[in-house]
Amino acid sequence: MATKKFRLIDVVLSVICVVFVAEAITPAAAIGNAQFFWWIFLIVTFLIPYGLIVSELGTAYSEDEGGLYDWIRRAYGDTWASRVAWWYWINFSIWMASLAVLFPETIIALTGSELGIVPSLLIELVFIWVVVFISFSRASDSIWIMNIAALLKVGIALAIGGLGIYFATQNGFASDMSPKTFLPSLDPSALTYISIILFNFMGFEVVATYASDMENPKVQIPKAIVAGGVAIAAIYMISSFGISAAIPLSELSLESGILDAVAAMTGGIGALAVVIMGVFLVTLFGNMVSWSFGVNFVAVCAAKDHNLPEVFGGVTKKTAMPKGVNILNGVVASVLVALIPAARALGVEQFFWVLFSVSVVFLLLSYIPMFPAFIKLRRVDAATTRIFKVPGSKAIVNVFVWLPIALLLIALVMTLIPFNGSQEEMAKIPGLIVTLVFLAFGEAVRIYAARSRKRPYRGMDYDGVPPVRELEVAASGE
Repeated sequence: MATKKFRLIDVVLSVICVVFVAEAITPAAAIGNAQFFWWIFLIVTFLIPYGLIVSELGTAYSEDEGGLYDWIRRAYGDTWASRVAWWYWINFSIWMASLAVLFPETIIALTGSELGIVPSLLIELVFIWVVVFISFSRASDSIWIMNIAALLKVGIALAIGGLGIYFATQNGFASDMSPKTFLPSLDPSALTYISIILFNFMGFEVVATYASDMENPKVQIPKAIVAGGVAIAAIYMISSFGISAAIPLSELSLESGILDAVAAMTGGIGALAVVIMGVFLVTLFGNMVSWSFGVNFVAVCAAKDHNLPEVFGGVTKKTAMPKGVNILNGVVASVLVALIPAARALGVEQFFWVLFSVSVVFLLLSYIPMFPAFIKLRRVDAATTRIFKVPGSKAIVNVFVWLPIALLLIALVMTLIPFNGSQEEMAKIPGLIVTLVFLAFGEAVRIYAARSRKRPYRGMDYDGVPPVRELEVAASGE
């Protein structure tokens, strides 16, 4: 009996399930009408080069269960691999804390009443530890959660877009829709959210994992990347259109923007608004669960290589799923949300954006070394068969590598660095401080983990093929 092969539509839908995140709808809408330019511009200048590169690496090194961590380790050795493992992991824990903040904020917006510090904290902690508990299950056992979440996320976006079209035809636009608003602005405050678009393109390396199940991966992989990227961009633009139809850009809240838009378009917080926001909250669990599997296994691989402390490497007896790192996810996220009252006392606001922007920064950071690693691996490991190879001359390939790096660096600077004394720019300072703290802590963790290593792996050009992972952490618990 012939093995069933993935169709293009199967791969595209899988990518949408992993990559599209509903909580990024409002930050994307905060760019304004210029986002339509930036989506198209970044599809051409970032998504296509990035997608082609991860497709070549993913199909060439399909045995690397650590993904980009293993690719960077092959190219540059343990030092940079350890940094990337930390950045990739800490992004997830901070992201989970930011989504936990959305739960009480959404309930407050729906009910119109304050919950208080203790009830809000309890809701945040319940969200965090429910995600941790689900993440102990095998991916195959949790796939129904991710599939339902994917359908619900797309449903929310299309519902907001549809309501926006109807609202605009009946009442006009609440936002300025003049032609000049669609032109990109180089004002720092306008570029702050560009990192959100780049964030929304991360995760397309999942396409490469389907290569062995495709009829013609050389053709289907690039098609899936482009089609998936365009589909995701379209979903965001449709939902952002709905938000801009109902709420002036100057009044958009990053925490409650979706609810505010639905309430404005339906005449108040009624049953439809409650349903949409209830579905939205459910999708947050799907986001965390779908990403936890990849992030946790990268951390386990890094622990086996002594590039993260041993505590990151434990697995459960029952499911063989990551245990130590999963618990650490919950601990770090819990500490962050517990610190919110103290941050509020210091005058910090917009906790969702502070945490979410920092998580975006660390995710973007983790991908930067991957691009030069791609070039280096072509040079030092030309013997490995490339099922799919990035097309073009050496000059074109160099553009595919260095242009995305430049865009990532620009996005990081615009997200973190205040360029003037305006309220919008000074609001970046808390995120900058949190980023610097976790960068410094990551270096300390890297040095500590390396102390238990017999000798460092320096990369394929020095030490050849990476050695078998020496630290096999015994399964424990569960």
